[in-house]
Amino acid sequence: MDFASALPYAVFGGMTCLVWFVFNAFATKSSRMDERLDEMRNPLLRMRDKDGRPVSDQSGSMKDVVDRATPVLSKALQPQSELEQSKLRLRLANAGFNSPRATEVYLACKFAALLVGLVAGGAVGMFKYGATQTGMYAVIIGGGLGFYIPEVILMFLIKSRKDKIFLQLPDCLDLLVVCVEAGLGLDAGMRRVSEELNDTAPELCKEMQLCNFQLQMGRPRREVLHDLGIRSGVDDLRSLAAILIQAERFGSSIAQALRVQSDTMRVKRSQLAEEKAAKTAVKMIFPLVLFIFPGIFVVLVGPAAISMINNLLKING
Repeated sequence: MDFASALPYAVFGGMTCLVWFVFNAFATKSSRMDERLDEMRNPLLRMRDKDGRPVSDQSGSMKDVVDRATPVLSKALQPQSELEQSKLRLRLANAGFNSPRATEVYLACKFAALLVGLVAGGAVGMFKYGATQTGMYAVIIGGGLGFYIPEVILMFLIKSRKDKIFLQLPDCLDLLVVCVEAGLGLDAGMRRVSEELNDTAPELCKEMQLCNFQLQMGRPRREVLHDLGIRSGVDDLRSLAAILIQAERFGSSIAQALRVQSDTMRVKRSQLAEEKAAKTAVKMIFPLVLFIFPGIFVVLVGPAAISMINNLLKING
């Protein structure tokens, strides 16, 4: 094998070693103080074998490997300011990820996708194009795709969850109005709604269950309702939370506020349906022109065209 044919393999191996070096650079070992704090949080870490290793680290399960690798992978992409961290946590909450470690897991997945994209792009570029400018473009494109694919997936999850909550909200709100008017309090009504509609509206019922848990832990109702509106990301649910907060602050009837909001949402839903129905005629123009009109044109004009061609052939013949 000459030097020219071995050069792409050498470049690919060098890039792989560089990625591995960067990975190990962020994999800093924890200090003894961090280990002691972890042992205070988790007493199982205090149990060690004769070699001095924690017993919990010997399970070898995939979950333990992921738990240890998540902080290392996410360290390179951690937001620098508190504002950026809050925005990222809010986006993950809008997608339904309310775990305290959701930020670390998401950033770890993003960094892992970046490494996979770089390696895949380098493999394709080096083996197909060699050490050329096109090969470097393949590496950059692979890394960019790997970096932004988690962003696209997160955007899709946020939009899908918002749409589901928007469609589930009227039914849940109607049942909540019935529960409150029947004599139940707002907390008991939300608990009843989350129990009854858990199968048909899991996203919204999960939010209500979280609200009930926070209320049981002693958080003020105003803060719980405000977090519900912000965490969901749905404008209608945010306005509902604001109306309930105002009703509690001024001492007005919660049942009346819920009924007014339910009627408003029903009218808004009907208006959105009418808007989509009005857009249908305009959207049907393009498939009619592209697919249906050519077929009709052939059926109507085709026989006349064939007759004209036959007559012209007879005349010329």
